[in-house]
Amino acid sequence: MENQSCVKIINEWDIVAARQLGRNVAKDLGFGTVDQARITTAISELARNIYLYAGQGQVCIEKIYDGGKAGLRILAADSGPGISDLRQVMEDGYSTSGGLGAGLPGVKRLMDEFVIDSEPGKGTDIKATKWLR
Repeated sequence: MENQSCVKIINEWDIVAARQLGRNVAKDLGFGTVDQARITTAISELARNIYLYAGQGQVCIEKIYDGGKAGLRILAADSGPGISDLRQVMEDGYSTSGGLGAGLPGVKRLMDEFVIDSEPGKGTDIKATKWLR
């Protein structure tokens, strides 16, 4: 799919690469600097989660079009341990890393659409979408 680019997340430099990719795609689509920052923050959080909890995975950025709307979708996927309590990780302030990251609730707030699918022992897939206003 030509509208999609992926970065494998294996080390911390990959988080930077994923952020850069997201910023470039957001800029290409015409997102303003504030939304670019929201998108790169969301990517950073998702990529860091893969790195910290799953060890490896990938972050894909795709341009999406729906009718007359354009947007950017982040697809974060890993085959790590998965999340046993989705409700808990979606609570504000919940952290297992002791970090002050925005966490998944932060990603959900930064983006327009957020879907998480996780199965313990199988991994986690997250789709987060931002529409161009």
